[in-house]
Order: sequence, then C-alpha cells, then structure tokens
Amino acid sequence: MRIPFRHIAGHLVWSTSGTVWALWRVAPVGGRYVAPQVRDEILSRVTSLVRSLAGAPRLFGFAARVDPGEVAEQMVEGVDWQHLPPWAETTAAALDLLAGQEMHRRTLWLAVPLVSPGRRFNLAANGSAMWSELSGALGLAPVPVGSDEVAEYTERAQRVQSALGGGLSLRPARPAEIVWMVQHAVHRGLEEPLLADAEESDLYGSRLADGELRSPSYADLGQVRITEGGRPAAAESENRKDGKAGRSKPGGAAWWRRDGTSPLARRWLQVECEAGTGYQAHLALAEFPAVQALESADLLAQLESLDFPVDFTVDMQVVPSERAREQVRRKKKELLDQAEQYGAQPTGMPHSLPEAAGDLAEQDARLSRSSVEVEVQSVTVLSVWGPDSAVCDARARALVALLSGGDYRAVRPHGMQEALFALGLPGSVRPTGVKEFTQHQLSQDWAAGGAFTNTGVGDPSGMMVGVDLDCGTIRPVLINLADAPQRNASASMGIVGDLGGGKSVLEKLLVAAVADRGGRAIVIDRTPIREWATFARSAAVGRCEVIDAAKAQLSIDPLRVFGGPVGAHYALSYLTLQLGVGPMSASGAVLHHAVEEAAAGRDPSMASVLQALKVLAKKSSAGSSRRDAATTMSELLAIVSSNPLAGMVFDPGLPPVTLDGDLSADMVVMTTTGLTLPPREAFADMEVLRQQPLEALIGRAVLYLIAAIARQAAFSDPSRFCTVAMDEAYWLTSSAEGSALVHEILHDGRKHGAGCILAAHDADELGKDAGLLAYKVMARTSDQARARKGLAFLGLDNEDEDLVRLVTAGLSPVGQKGREGEMLLRDPRMQVGRIKVHVPPVPRIENAIYTTPAAAKPTGVSSVLL
Repeated sequence: MRIPFRHIAGHLVWSTSGTVWALWRVAPVGGRYVAPQVRDEILSRVTSLVRSLAGAPRLFGFAARVDPGEVAEQMVEGVDWQHLPPWAETTAAALDLLAGQEMHRRTLWLAVPLVSPGRRFNLAANGSAMWSELSGALGLAPVPVGSDEVAEYTERAQRVQSALGGGLSLRPARPAEIVWMVQHAVHRGLEEPLLADAEESDLYGSRLADGELRSPSYADLGQVRITEGGRPAAAESENRKDGKAGRSKPGGAAWWRRDGTSPLARRWLQVECEAGTGYQAHLALAEFPAVQALESADLLAQLESLDFPVDFTVDMQVVPSERAREQVRRKKKELLDQAEQYGAQPTGMPHSLPEAAGDLAEQDARLSRSSVEVEVQSVTVLSVWGPDSAVCDARARALVALLSGGDYRAVRPHGMQEALFALGLPGSVRPTGVKEFTQHQLSQDWAAGGAFTNTGVGDPSGMMVGVDLDCGTIRPVLINLADAPQRNASASMGIVGDLGGGKSVLEKLLVAAVADRGGRAIVIDRTPIREWATFARSAAVGRCEVIDAAKAQLSIDPLRVFGGPVGAHYALSYLTLQLGVGPMSASGAVLHHAVEEAAAGRDPSMASVLQALKVLAKKSSAGSSRRDAATTMSELLAIVSSNPLAGMVFDPGLPPVTLDGDLSADMVVMTTTGLTLPPREAFADMEVLRQQPLEALIGRAVLYLIAAIARQAAFSDPSRFCTVAMDEAYWLTSSAEGSALVHEILHDGRKHGAGCILAAHDADELGKDAGLLAYKVMARTSDQARARKGLAFLGLDNEDEDLVRLVTAGLSPVGQKGREGEMLLRDPRMQVGRIKVHVPPVPRIENAIYTTPAAAKPTGVSSVLL
C-alpha cells in the first residue's frame, strides 16, 4: 500500500498528489435527546460551518478502539490509587468486567485542502506530485519543502480556521493523530494502536532544518498487502496444503471457486499487516430519501446505535450559490425537454418528472433566498469490519438492511473496495470511480445528517456507574462528582423516579466512589431498615461512622457542636421550626433573646435555652406580652425536650458530635429511624401542619438539624471533597429553613469542595433551586404528569410524546429481567444520554447495595455487561 502523504508539519499534510491539507479534530455537539430549540441552534451552527467551507473538504468519522486499560486509567486519574486500596479494587473489577468487550469512541476529523493565495506554489506542487510518483518507484527522497512554503500554508490554515471557528470547536490535529488515522484504517478488524497514545505523542512530525522540512520515514505505514475480494483464511490454507494454488484438481471446482464462492460474492477487502489479517467492507450511499423528517434525518448519528462500530468518510464538493443555481437551471431545461418528448407518446410522462420538477423548483427558491447558501455534492462511504470474512460480510449485510428501512440505498460495489478504502486516508485523492455515488444537498439538508452530533454522556474520568445504552457496543459511563468544582461546575446531583427505579443503587455507587477515592460522604438515612448503615459497614469497613439518632448516644445540640454565632444561628432556626413560630414574630424575638443569652453563657446548650426562657417568663421587668410569649415557648419546649426523640438535642449529658472526629470518617451515616415526618400534604397548610402528632413535628425539626450539621461538616475542609446524600428530599425542601439549607449547599458547595445528592419521586420535591444541580438523573416514572415534569427538569421537551413514552414505559419496565437500572442522565456539559447502571463485582459493595426485599441480586443491575 502506498501512503498518500510525504510530509506532516503540525496539522498540515503534504500529499503525494501535490495538495496540501490542513486537518482539525472536531468536537461533536448536541446529542440525541435535546429540545427542539437546541436542535435548531445546533443545526444552524453546523450549517454555518458548511457554508464557511470551500473547495473539496473531507470529513472523517472514525470509531477509535477503546482498551479496558484506558477506562482504568480514566478511573484512577487524579487520585493516588496506590494508597487507596478500596479504589484500586473497584478499578480492577471494572477492568475484568470490560475485558474482551468491543468498545469504541466516535472521533471526528475535518480535512480541508489549502490553496496558495498567490498560487506561488501551485506549479511547484504539481511538479512535486510528478516527482513523487517517480521517486516512489526508484526509492529516491521526496521533493523537499522550503520554510517559505511552510509559513505560507500555515498562515492560510489559520485563516481557514478563523473562518470555521464560529460554528464548532476545532483544534489542530497532531502529527501522531494523523498517522493514527492511517493505522486505524489498516488495522480494522485487528488490535489497532490506541488513539489515547497518539493524543499525547510527539512522534511523526516534520521539522525545519537548514530552511527545509525534514520528515521521519513513513515507509512502515505502507507495509500492508491489500487484496480486494481476498479469499477466506481457510481456503488459502487449503491451497497452501495442495501446493498448487494456480490449478484445479481434476473433476474439482475451478481454483477461483475452490472455497465454494464466486469472486463476485467476496465483496470485501482483505488487509494483511504485521498485526495479522483483517477484513473490511466499504459501502457507498447511492440514494437518499427524497423527503425525511428533521428529527430522524441524522443518519450518521444513528450509526452509533448499531451493535458493531462503523466508520464514515464524507468527501464533499462545496458549490457556491450562483454556480448551483446554474446547474439547477440546466437540469430544469433537461426536464422540459424530456417532458416534451414524453408528451408525444400515448402513455404520457412518468410521475417522477413532476416530482423532480417540484424538487428543482424548491431547491432554486432556497438558493435564491440567500447568496451565502451552498450546495454540498457529497460521496458518503460507510466502513465495517470483522476478524474474519464471515463477520465482516454479516455486518455489511445488516447495515444495508438497516439503511433500506429508512429509504437509504447503500451499495457495496465490487471492484471498488480498494478505492473506497483509499478515500478514508488523509491526503488521498478522490478516486474517479466514486463520482457516480454523488448526492446533491443544500447546506442545511446536509447538516441535518448528524455528522457532528455528540452521542456520549458522562465525565472524562471518575467512577464507572454503568454503560451508555444509546451506543450499540459497550461504552462505559463515568461520573466524577469530586472533579466538578475543579471544572467550575456544581458537584451536586438530583435523581427523580418511581419506587424501585434504581435511585438508591446509583446513590450508593456514587457515595462509595467518593469515599473510596479519598473524599468524604455524609448520608442521612431515613429508612426504617437502616439500609445505608448496613451498606456503610459493608462497603467501608473500618472507615465509616454510624450515628443513630433514635438511640441518642451522641448530642447534636448546635450550641455544643458549633458554638458561637454559627451555633446560635442553627439553634434559632431549629427552635422556630420546632415550635412553628416566625423568626420576626414576638415569639421569635423571645427565642432569639434566649438563644443569645444561652450562647453567651459558660456552658452553652439547648437545655440552657429552656432555662433562659423560664427565667424570662418570671422576670418582672419584662413586658407582659414578652412574659406571656416566654411562658408559652418554655412550656412548649419543655414538652418537646421531655420526649426521648429529642434527647440528642436537649440532653446535656451526652457527648457532642465532633466535626474533626465523628464526622471526619470516609463515610458517615446518620440514621433517623424512629423519627417520623408529617404527611406530604400537611406541608401545604400551616394549620394542618400544627395539628400533626408531636413525634412527627420533632422528627421534622431534628432532621433539619442533622442536615445542618452535615452541611457544616461538609464545608469544614475544602481540600477534601465531601458529598451529602439525602434521599426523599421533600422532608427538607418542604420548609423554608430546609429550602434555605439546600439553597446554601447548592450555591456555596463548589467553593468549599462539596456537593449534595438529592433524590425524590417528583422533580418538584427537589426544591426551587433544582436548576442549580449540575447532574440530573431520571429513572422510570410511570405517571405522565410527573414524567413531563421530570423531562423539563432534564431540560428536554416535555411535550415530546416519544420522550414521555420512553420515560413511562421504556426505562426499566417492571417485570422485565435484565432491564433494571435504566435511566436518563444529564451531565454538566449538557449532554443527555440513556444509561444502564451496573454494580461492580466487588463483594463489599454487592453484598449490601440492593434493597429488593427477600430477593437475590437483580439480574439487570449487576456485574455482568449484557
């Protein structure tokens, strides 16, 4: 095989044909699940990019192989995993889980041929191309490239990038990445070099020396044998045993059909290199549907849903508006001539002629609306591969069948496989034979094809929470809450969904990941079975602290835990919430005075607040209204303090919780079993709330105080990330004080290296500040009204019936084994995807993470990738 380039200087490629190309890595945009307004904006940006192009650019969409080791490196990135055995164990389990899986990531590359503005080097380029043909045969050195030529084409490439920069994010390709593109094309079906290595490599680049460009040798890249319609390995082996490959046995089949197939049936490319023999099949799109809805026109993006990787190459010819209109007028004239000819026949003209005339009229009208409109004449090649010819052929047939269902016609031309393969190499010349597959589209129609659509979701590093269901092959999804503050994003997450939708499993995975990676996790466990306490003792043995509120073994008295103004602030908020009085009322003023007096004493405590109220009630110098308020508050508070459920607040004999002791463990669980809450409906009416049982009112206020302590502990050490997990968040967001606490965590958590995880059954229960959550997750929600609110919470179109159907019936359908753990995830980068949560095969995590009663480990949310 002949390499199509001579020199690589930065992202500039001097091809053997004399053309100089500039290559950029393109960042994909949008996604499959975006609101119509966002889709229109992305379409406009891609259309603008296409209109900024000129000449014959080429777009490559390569499915780069991902090695399990890459995922493991992403999981340990940013942490000292050698000193974190629990995280090393989780990473090793993920590595074993992914071993042998076919994984890839979509990469986009834009190649633009450069033309010298003054055409100074055009004649020299043609001469260099002719010499390249001769020098390649004679083994002579290629024509040198001078520094002036390098400088001029570099400046030209910068101008092109400036013109393209407004549409999408581009960065110049590295020389090693350009070489990787060739290596990837050659190694399809084999173990290919990793793109991750090329992204960090400084190899293969040319350097200026003595005024000339000096290049390393690229000869090893061309040491490849390409055979079109190559015979399967078994047949070749049989021929070698016979020793007479060129003859047929007497009475047997001809030598070209010895394997039982005709050469015309072997429509694949056999590529032999040092790594082995791979098989590739290249298909050209020969026909597009005449009309298609915008939502389903993203063909190139939909390729990701196949259960095997697909590469695509789009060779474009960008035709300006005026020239395109001339071509349209010429086609109109030809149609008129045909109409006249058919008019003289008894059968009349075919129905296709009026349709073609209508299409041309519409195209002419759209070209006339704007002088910047262009026509894209493109040749699109799709490539599949396999380790053997049978797998390769089966994938090619499956792709053809899939495309035909959408009214696309793809052909696998015999005799042109090598030409279509060469089209996917950087710097190659467009083969003349592919012209017959040219499709004509206006810029917006081409942009709707989804070539630049982003299909991924999640963070670049962190915990592997599951796999991407929008990708047909295995694509791990990583989440790194601790890294969000470093990226100037919130580290908080909101999860909504029905009971049994997998919310608690996802929460536990993230909490365990934070603790195992060297951070801290504080969990408020409201479950009667103390499931979080059980999970902490299993997942973080020797690294957890469980504080049981019902047993009252430790004091959470804010005046004793915090002291000073901070303790007084939380004490007053607790008392106003517990007694149901406003902070700006007469009763609130009395409470404020009592708290200030107790905080200034020698042994500040909530018990001393009660004593201060009793003293104020008997103080003759105080006004009658103030004495009455103090009397009422002291009597009510005496009732509360005598209840065992409030012992951890008012018992001065209990040791106080310490921020740098009890709450500094890797995982702290504060269980509140025994503390009940008012029903959700009671929070809507203050009178109904006041009539609730004392136990429920105490539970509500104590839970607030526990959450306040968790917040203060999370903010105590900004150098160590901390997450606060709160399930069924309505108990906190239903009160003004609780909403203010959530508001504070969401607004100030990033500055203090902290975040929270809120879970609820309804998006409204997350509170009015739910829009500040950077990570948003939606599990199965069977109620349509809640489903629409959840979609709006994710930033999606809640009027889209397909999305509503997906959430209500398409995520983890009840009773379908293997479907557990399916969710919609939106990450801080505004990427939305459908994921499936998987629990790593680590016994300490598996043994206590599930909450399904009296059942073994669920089939779907498991350590097996299906």
